[in-house]
Amino acid sequence: MKYLNAAEILPEELVREIQKHVSGNLIYIPNAYSPKKWGEKSGSREYYRKRNQAICAAYQEGVRMEELTKQYGLAYDTIRRIIYGNIEK
Repeated sequence: MKYLNAAEILPEELVREIQKHVSGNLIYIPNAYSPKKWGEKSGSREYYRKRNQAICAAYQEGVRMEELTKQYGLAYDTIRRIIYGNIEK
């Protein structure tokens, strides 16, 4: 990331206003776009949401956690966290 001199790219009035708050310090100004959350671009977020819903639905239908660990290849604690995390919501 290249540093820019605010006085060279911003209006003088804006520079004076910024100096009231952070005079002489470095600041980071993020992009104006709102970044996507983890997994939204690749589809992973939706995949895991659906998987977790299926795990919860199976559990509510009576499938034991031990069976779900084998079916989904996940640790017992992970299955438990998925189930209890979604039941409380």
